[in-house]
Amino acid sequence: MKVKQLLIDKNNSQKIIANPDDLKAENVNLVLAFAQRTLLDQILPYNTLKERYQNAEIILCSSSGQISNDCNVENEVVVTAISFDKTKIKTTQIDILLDNNLDELGKKIKTDLLSDDLKSILILSEGSFVNGTELINELIKQTNKSIPIFGGLAGDEFSFEKTVVGLNADATSGKIVAIGFYGNHIHFGFGSEGGWGDFGPEREVTKSDKNILYKIGDRFALDLYKEYLGKYAEELPSSSLYFPLSMKETPNSESVVRTILAIDEESKSMTFAGNIPEGSFVRLMKGNTDKLIDASSKAALKIGIKTSKDTQLALLVSCVGRRIVLGDRVEEELEVVKEIFGEKTILCGFYSYGEISPTLENVACELHNQTMTIATLYED
Repeated sequence: MKVKQLLIDKNNSQKIIANPDDLKAENVNLVLAFAQRTLLDQILPYNTLKERYQNAEIILCSSSGQISNDCNVENEVVVTAISFDKTKIKTTQIDILLDNNLDELGKKIKTDLLSDDLKSILILSEGSFVNGTELINELIKQTNKSIPIFGGLAGDEFSFEKTVVGLNADATSGKIVAIGFYGNHIHFGFGSEGGWGDFGPEREVTKSDKNILYKIGDRFALDLYKEYLGKYAEELPSSSLYFPLSMKETPNSESVVRTILAIDEESKSMTFAGNIPEGSFVRLMKGNTDKLIDASSKAALKIGIKTSKDTQLALLVSCVGRRIVLGDRVEEELEVVKEIFGEKTILCGFYSYGEISPTLENVACELHNQTMTIATLYED
């Protein structure tokens, strides 16, 4: 496996930042390109990429910050070109604006991707209105929990206006793209950590509808949330990224983090990237920069250090909320990952509206929010 990375700016100028001399463009199988939605709309980079990588499957995805091998959050399109020596890939997609039914994605996964030699699936999904919980539930159902699935929900900087994804075309709204990896020579590692801390009392959810939260106890959810936010309430919904919710489906279950995607002043409700069931218990959370950076290190250490001399790719999907809280220190959470994996590992990825990664408890995948998730890929 060989990996090459370049940046494309608003003038369509290209700059190579990771370049194995022996990687030929015609041998590239897969291209992953991440950028701000406004930049993707402005320069429409697909034709440029297709001209360069004529034999590749090309996926574009909007982000809330794109991650390069230089451990920077770049302003340009970050393009990572991958040439697999022994691994086959297949792709498929749906448009949920045409048919707002995730069953269709499940059917496409089953028909287009499932086979005995399928080793893993990468999902890059629109992130504006998809219900992340229902998305992963459909993926788990179709793969029978037997295939590890990783990826994330597209971002839109801090705007929350729309997200875009494209498969072999410029990125547009409503797309969910899946990439399957096949054969016995491809190997994966997965790690995910948060680093957030709870504060305030734990309260019961008394009214919700899937990922829309209406009431906590006897209070409207948005009213209670604004009360805790204080001065930050005026900056909603973007300020909600500083204060996600932790949720337990039962008092004794493990907590998961849920990111707020939107608020509704009229119904006084909040929409989340994943479901908040009635009867579950929630608490506010807040971040500490040192703990968030340490969590990135722990996510990398979960995977461990590969001793092979061959190139490894690390796809980092971190939450937009982490980027906001980390501020000027955001690149430190990338640097600690690079330090653990070493120079033979090429980093790419993006800041997202939701992260998808396997866990030890569920081999297929879980929806994560406010985490650093890492997936490593290499061939033997």
